[in-house]
Amino acid sequence: MLMSPALVLLTCLLLAVAVAPLQLQAATLIGKPADCQTTCGSVEIPYPFGIATTEGVNVNCFLPGYEINCTKNDSGYLVPVLANTKIEVLSLLVMPRPEARVQLPVASTCYNSTGGVTSYSNGSLDLNPVGVYRISEAYNELFVLGCNTLAYTNGGPAGGRYQHSFYTGCVSYCKDSRSAQDGKCAGVGCCHVEIPPDLTDNWMYFQTGWSHANMTFSPCDYAFMVEKGNYTFKVSDLTMPVSQTMPVRLDWAIRSNISAMSCAEAKYSPNYACAGPLSKCFNSTNGPGYFCNCTNGYEGNPYIVDGCRDIDECKRPETYRCYGKCKNKPGISLGISLLIFIILFTLMMRQKRRMNEYFKKNGGSVLEKMENIKIFTKDELNKITGNNSEVLGKGGFGKVYKGTLEDNTMVAVKESIEINEAQKEDFTNEVIIQSQMIHVNIIKLLGCCLEVDVPMLVYEFAANGNLQDILHGYGSHRLTISLDLRLDIAIGSAEGLRYMHSYAKRTIRHGDIKPANILLDDKLIPKISDFGASKLLTMDKDYTMFPVGSMGYIDPVFYRTGHLTKKSDIYSFGVVLLELISRKPIIYGDNLSLIIEFLKAYKLENSGRAIFDKEIMTEESIYILEEIGRLVMECLQENVEERPDMNEVAERLVMLRRARNRKHNPQNLEVIPKLSFSAADINTNSSTTTLSSLSTLASKEFFDRSVEMDTWSLRENTSNL
Repeated sequence: MLMSPALVLLTCLLLAVAVAPLQLQAATLIGKPADCQTTCGSVEIPYPFGIATTEGVNVNCFLPGYEINCTKNDSGYLVPVLANTKIEVLSLLVMPRPEARVQLPVASTCYNSTGGVTSYSNGSLDLNPVGVYRISEAYNELFVLGCNTLAYTNGGPAGGRYQHSFYTGCVSYCKDSRSAQDGKCAGVGCCHVEIPPDLTDNWMYFQTGWSHANMTFSPCDYAFMVEKGNYTFKVSDLTMPVSQTMPVRLDWAIRSNISAMSCAEAKYSPNYACAGPLSKCFNSTNGPGYFCNCTNGYEGNPYIVDGCRDIDECKRPETYRCYGKCKNKPGISLGISLLIFIILFTLMMRQKRRMNEYFKKNGGSVLEKMENIKIFTKDELNKITGNNSEVLGKGGFGKVYKGTLEDNTMVAVKESIEINEAQKEDFTNEVIIQSQMIHVNIIKLLGCCLEVDVPMLVYEFAANGNLQDILHGYGSHRLTISLDLRLDIAIGSAEGLRYMHSYAKRTIRHGDIKPANILLDDKLIPKISDFGASKLLTMDKDYTMFPVGSMGYIDPVFYRTGHLTKKSDIYSFGVVLLELISRKPIIYGDNLSLIIEFLKAYKLENSGRAIFDKEIMTEESIYILEEIGRLVMECLQENVEERPDMNEVAERLVMLRRARNRKHNPQNLEVIPKLSFSAADINTNSSTTTLSSLSTLASKEFFDRSVEMDTWSLRENTSNL
């Protein structure tokens, strides 16, 4: 609904008056009390920060935790540092946002010619002993430099099964010394990622699984955070780091490790930091606590009584335009002219027009007619995600944000891909198909937002993350996973793929099956996700020419020919099964390939015992593991015609689960009851049939194999009685 012109103009006036003062930094930085030192070198030190006096610590010069030491650097110049550290302070700001710009060290690991570690530094400094600072996620990013390295950082309180709320980092790879290019930082020699909020330290972790022997073109790995726009990758940085420190912006607030009050709580505290009637309180946007700002039309230092001073707009004609005689009134910007009204009105109308264009470009006229998918407005989506405040993950197809619907249902909101006119029909069809995929083992698409340049897709939320993290968590994050749970995950994932391949209205090839794309809900039910690489094919078409996917999981035949078929997903699922029974990543140990070592074990010993996870390998489970291993061997066949289809894979896994259940319950051989169907039931083509994750519609061949498996189970049970 369009706003009336009068209401629009009034809105513009209010916006202009409110926003204009916030464009300014404080004109003066005031210390407290008058005898406190307010500069160090060329840096101004505003309260609540302060410097200890030469006679001793003057606690009135700064709040606890905000002390600055004024020391001489190696060149003999006075520089401010965070108290009791070597962290140099470049600038301190109280308005319009609380910020400390500092120099933080670069973390590194260096190797000799044989790949041995010669030096290591994680870059950590005790920059947050009192809890004042957070590394700004809005103004910094994380870079990793090196060839064949992974580096990450973590932060936040314990989150569920892990010690921290988030882990973020990236992988940098080089094929050879000529791979990296100046100015290119997309995974070859250099990678970079956004960082989440609530990060309190600069500590970097290096994953040292890859060999660095004879890599003279990259003898060291580096990881660091740096303010956005302040670093550009150069190939020479791989052999000689550009600097030992990088400029980083820190957010600060009134808080400590012991206490962190919101504005509502702090106003009744005797230590309330917002001083004077012109000082306004705001809740911190990065971590707990609060900060202060002068009210609109004023500037200065809101932490000091009478620290907020009126802005005389008449003395700043370059910022506040005035036509005619200008007269200043405290707190009000009278220099805002009709020209600004017109500009703001034009911008608002342009934004509305642009949103309508995005909606049309992204297929809104077709998708809004769909009954089983909700079209969210941009404002609704911002409310759901809290303006994208919590990032769940980031991949090749965009970021994923955590959100909450009005009924408190948790959702995951994912960026799609940028759509042009040629792609509109493909994107529209993909959304329609995904919305029609109703299966317990496929992540459900709930809706989308089309009023943005890059469409946003709203999915159901998987509370237990992805299988990659569960299988390969390290240290205290590593959990015991029973064989039964692994079988259930394998069966559920297979059922989801079987549905995509055979039961959906259109045959769908996923194209990127891997543990990271298998999510687990709060009941540990697996759900296939991330259809960004999927290709929607008609039933009479066998392949498409889009060679995408993840190395280690991608079908070699597909990689060579570009022909994506259902058997390509079979190969990728075989690798996932191998990870489930071995609990080893694709590359493990001293650069060992899981697939190569597994095939070698079967060639030499006709058994996968050398690869199986010792946590689940017992005498009673070895038969199940060997059968899964043989199934993996068939899935990894070079000849695609010799690979089983998804129906057979799912059926064989279900039979193994049934056999294991019956062996554990010899007195109750019908733990999982057989299903009886009429011929019409077996031949049904309905795409809306609900498929259980443990039992499905099956062919006669499935029941024949089931009888064979039951016979084995009975024989085993009898021998144990």
